[in-house]
Amino acid sequence: MFNLQEHQPVVLPAGAPPVLTVVVDTEEEFDWSQPFSRSNTSTTSIAAQPLAHQRVFDKHSVVPTYVIDWPVVTNPAAVKVLLGLMDEGRCEIGTHLHPWVSPPHQEEVNTFNSYAGNLPQALEYQKIEMLTDAIEAAFGKRPLVFKAGRYGVGPHTADTIARLGYLIDASVVPYTDMRGDGGPNFARHGVNPFWFKAAGKTLLELPATAGYAGKLHHMGHKLYPLLQNSNARRLRLPGIASRIGMLERIKLTPEGYTSQELMHLTQCLLKQGCQYFGLTYHSPSLVPGNTSYVRSQQELSSFINVLDQYVSFFLNQMGGKTLSPTNYLALAQATLIQLPFNMFVDK
Repeated sequence: MFNLQEHQPVVLPAGAPPVLTVVVDTEEEFDWSQPFSRSNTSTTSIAAQPLAHQRVFDKHSVVPTYVIDWPVVTNPAAVKVLLGLMDEGRCEIGTHLHPWVSPPHQEEVNTFNSYAGNLPQALEYQKIEMLTDAIEAAFGKRPLVFKAGRYGVGPHTADTIARLGYLIDASVVPYTDMRGDGGPNFARHGVNPFWFKAAGKTLLELPATAGYAGKLHHMGHKLYPLLQNSNARRLRLPGIASRIGMLERIKLTPEGYTSQELMHLTQCLLKQGCQYFGLTYHSPSLVPGNTSYVRSQQELSSFINVLDQYVSFFLNQMGGKTLSPTNYLALAQATLIQLPFNMFVDK
């Protein structure tokens, strides 16, 4: 999606506090272990989203961005919940494309096509355009933040979202190669936000934070791929490296991770000079039984506690602050005005 030779890292002023954003993949409930189906359109878990506000976000002044897909925006009950939060200034609304449930339905439903970037350019454009227009009609605002479902960007996605008025993309997962499943390759993308050019416009990329922790965290992007080859996995080297505290890969999410792991990742990334942290999770996780991460009421309580403990740590121990993606954009633009932007850096 992005030409690594044509982007410019975001550089905040020296001494600026680290920034945390929260982006929620707001979508229908479906069994992740089963084939994709256009019939999976239930969005009952949207009614549970205020729980995170009551227990965490309101307490810490976090304004999450709910990136929503077609089943959500076309369900009046779901829209009512999210619109209420938006009107109270407690959230922002963005876009999340699940192509298999998003019209027009012209493609075969399969794993390859679940990555929208694999679709013909015109069809990907139509799906994003229809979803964007539906969100604007339902919420009264044109969405500015786009996140591809399954992180499935392709060669035309950047130009498409630029033409449709988006200013921010949140689809990149650092150091991750999904080509084995038909998805994109982000192996050369790091954790830091960057500006990129598309359709003659400048957009901002805000990656979902994923990185390396442990004594060798600073060498993670080189060492971790070596631990993933067949011989290393047969010898169980990834697990050994994790257990002895040498190296492990962690994604910044309460789904499948403890607060201690998220804190450790953050401390390691701060040592590397990282100033931006993007936390994500899936909206169905707020109701037990929808995802493998939250199967019981006890696990839901643990999920909320991890979220609360991490945000508290980030604000109170790391001296950070929280911003919505659009507010981070404003901060980054204010810095950009003071910097030359007539050339892109060559990475």
